[in-house]
Amino acid sequence: MGIFAAIGVLSPFPFYWWLWNWPQSWVDLCGRDRDPSKVMALVAHFFKLIQFISLFSVSTLHWPPPFYFWPLFAFGQFLNFRVYQLLGEAGTYYGVRFGKSIPWVTEFPFGVIKDPQYVGSIMSLVACLSWVPFQYILLWVLGYVFMILVESKEDPSTRAKPIH
Repeated sequence: MGIFAAIGVLSPFPFYWWLWNWPQSWVDLCGRDRDPSKVMALVAHFFKLIQFISLFSVSTLHWPPPFYFWPLFAFGQFLNFRVYQLLGEAGTYYGVRFGKSIPWVTEFPFGVIKDPQYVGSIMSLVACLSWVPFQYILLWVLGYVFMILVESKEDPSTRAKPIH
């Protein structure tokens, strides 16, 4: 079960890497009548479900959680919600790479925390350390670190051209 869980935890990162590096192929695949950010969100939710099932399969749940669970999980989810609130679906799901105009955001957490959506997700994962073996949390966190590095290099000339 461990290898399958590890594969499940890592499963979305090659997809995100491909979309970041070749956004035009995704826009072309989605076609003219579909919003590439919306389709990416649906696929990302599917991958997130696979990740959660993978973690759940190797977890040992108990109640109550340790003292550090609530603040880490709550602040992590707050950061994720705040990023989505400020950027919307297109901003969260690579809209800028798909040729959309995403407004520049200067409100908290932007400008204070680099990559707040990933920091929030990492905080939520670390909160679950008492339930999930360390190596699976580490794999997922390394996946986020990988995406932080991939997304830190954005060449505007490689952005997709919208299909009209």
